[in-house]
Formats: sequence, C-alpha cells, structure tokens
Amino acid sequence: MSTKLSTAYKTIGEVVKILNNEDPKNIIINTHTLRFWETQFNQLKPKTFNNKRRHYDNTTIEVLKLIKFLLKSEGMTIQGVKKHLNQNNSNLDHSVYRTIRTKYFKNKLSNLKNIIKELKK
Repeated sequence: MSTKLSTAYKTIGEVVKILNNEDPKNIIINTHTLRFWETQFNQLKPKTFNNKRRHYDNTTIEVLKLIKFLLKSEGMTIQGVKKHLNQNNSNLDHSVYRTIRTKYFKNKLSNLKNIIKELKK
C-alpha cells in the first residue's frame, strides 16, 4: 500500500475528506461546494495537469479550511469571507487559521462552562 507524501497534491475527493474530518461541528462539504467556492474566492486556484483534474496543494487546503470555518462555523457570508481574505491576504497562513480556531474553541468552552453553572443551580 502506497501513501502519499503530506506535501503531495491532493485530488478534490481527498480534500473533501480532509475538510470533513477536521470539523468539530460535523458540517459536511462536498465536491460541488468546493467547485462553487473556486468561483467565489480568488485565493483558490487548484492546479490542473494533463488529465484536467483539480489538484490542491497544502496552502490551498489551508485556505479551504479557513473558508469552511468562517462560512460554516462562524456564520459569515461569502462577501464577508472575501473581505476577510483580501484584508489578510499577506498573512494567510496556518497562524490565521489557528487563531480563528482558538477563538472558536474558547467560545465553545465558555458556553460549556455557563451550561455547567446553570445545571449546578
């Protein structure tokens, strides 16, 4: 059994699996959604080789994770995400995604603490 290097390009199906495995809310994304996002976000430019299939590098996958998080978990609009990505284009790396995810988990933890307090009453 051969395994792909983590730096290898991923197919659209592999990217969908990656996106769907990392979401804490279990929000499912499909290939049609990725194709639509490509029409909406300039930052998404998958490579196409001789077979005309989309292939995504790790940077593009990180951008997709961020887009999914902002749209689905944070409830931002496509226009809002576009604005966010354009403002942070030079800093669009893992740290941006990690910062947003950290805020998300801190909010969830705070909500859980409040629920526990209410249950103890």
